[in-house]
Amino acid sequence: MSLRLYNTLTRQKQIFEPIDRSNVRLYACGPTVYDHLHIGNGRMLIVFDVLFRLLRHAFGDTHVKYVRNITDVDDKINARAAERGVDISVLTDEMTAIFHEDAAALGCLPPSVEPRATKHMAEMIAIIERLLANGHAYAAEGHVLFDVPSMPDYGKLSKRPLDDMIAGARVEVAPYKRGPMDFVLWKPSAPNEPGWESPWGRGRPGWHIECSAMSWKHLGEIFDIHGGGIDLVFPHHENEVAQTCSAFGHEVMANVWMHNGHLQVEGEKMSKSLGNFVTIHELLHSDKFGGRSWPGEVLRLAMLRTHYRQPIDFTVKALEEAEKILLDWGRTYADIATEPPSEEFIEALSDDLNTPRAIAELHSLKGCRPGALRSGLDLLGVRQWDAHATSSDLAIPKVEIETYIARRLAARKDKNWAESDRIRDELDAMGVALKDNKDGTTSWEPKR
Repeated sequence: MSLRLYNTLTRQKQIFEPIDRSNVRLYACGPTVYDHLHIGNGRMLIVFDVLFRLLRHAFGDTHVKYVRNITDVDDKINARAAERGVDISVLTDEMTAIFHEDAAALGCLPPSVEPRATKHMAEMIAIIERLLANGHAYAAEGHVLFDVPSMPDYGKLSKRPLDDMIAGARVEVAPYKRGPMDFVLWKPSAPNEPGWESPWGRGRPGWHIECSAMSWKHLGEIFDIHGGGIDLVFPHHENEVAQTCSAFGHEVMANVWMHNGHLQVEGEKMSKSLGNFVTIHELLHSDKFGGRSWPGEVLRLAMLRTHYRQPIDFTVKALEEAEKILLDWGRTYADIATEPPSEEFIEALSDDLNTPRAIAELHSLKGCRPGALRSGLDLLGVRQWDAHATSSDLAIPKVEIETYIARRLAARKDKNWAESDRIRDELDAMGVALKDNKDGTTSWEPKR
C-alpha cells in the first residue's frame, strides 16, 4: 500500500518514496526551551509522532531515523535566564525535563536522536564558512549574514511575493545589511550574553542556522521529510532551505515538507492578552481549562480527530467527546490480544495521515474486531484506557503516574537502568503496574 503525503514544496499530495528504504530520515523542529509549551506545540508533537509510528510500520522499526531538536540558545532564553538570575543551562535543563514529561504524557515516542543546538556549534560554523566561501554570505561588523539575492529561487517553499516576505520576516533595519531580506547567520555576543568563539569573534548563531546544522549532522545533506507547524514555513523553513541548499549545492534540502495547521482555542486565536493561552502542562496538571485536568490520551485523541493540515478549534467540548470515546473503547479492548490493523485503517493513515478517517474505521471495528481496534489505537499512539483506573482507585493521581513514566523513559534513554528500576519499583509500591516493550512503557494499570 503506497504512502501518500502532501508536500508543501510542490503543493500537492504525492507518493512517498524514501531515498533509502533501509534508512528513512525525518526531521521535525523541536521546542525552544525557555518556557512551558502551549497546546499548539503539542499538536505538532502528536502529528509527527503519528508519522514516525506509521513510517516504522511501513518500513520497519529499525529503518526509520527521527530527529527532533532542542533549541537551547536563543534571545528569549537569554532574556528569561537573566530575568531569573540563572545560567541559561539551568533554565534550559529545567524546561527540557518538563517538555519530556509533557511529550510522554501525550503518548509521544522519544525521537531516535534529540540534538541540542549548543552541542552543534562546530557544524554551524562549518556551514557558515561554506556559505562565505561560495559567495552566499558576507561578514559585516561582527555579524555574518546570508545574502538572499545570491539565491535566485529564494522563496520556493513559501511561494510568497517579496513584499509579503519582507513583512513576514519583520525585517531588522541595520546599516551593515546589504539587502532588507538578508538574515543573520552569526552575531556578536555582549560580555554578559552566552557566546562561543568563532572566526568572526565571540558570538552566537542565528535561529535558522541551528536546524540546518543539526539536520546535516544527523541526517545528511538531503533527507526525506522535514516537518513543523505551518507558522514555520516562513521565515524559518525558507531560510533553512536557503542555507542548506546554498552550502551544499543541491536543489532541495528535504524531498518532502510537511506542516500542521494552526490551532485556536474556543474559536479565538490563542493569546496571552485574551487569557486563553493554554500550556500542555496546565492541561495535564491544573483546572484552568474546563475546570479540571485532562489525561494525555484525551488531549491526543481530541487532536487526531481533525486532519493535521486543517485548522483546529481546541474546545472543552472536544475534550469531553474524546474522553467519552476512549472510555467506550476501553471497555471493548482492555484485555484483548492484538491482531494486525485493518487494511482500511492503514489505507486511511497512508492517505496523508487521514486520522479522522482512520478513527472512523476504528469505530466500525469496535463490535467485531477488538484486536484490530487495539492495534489501531497502538499505531495512533493512544494508550490503553482503563475506565476503572481513576484517582480514587490509586494512591497517586493519573497525571502524576504519567510524570513518573516520563522520567523513567528519560532514564532509559540515558541508559540509567538503576533509576529506571527505582521508578518502576516506586510505582509498583503505589499499586501501579507498568507494561513495557522495546520502545519503553506503553501503558499501565492498577495492580489487581
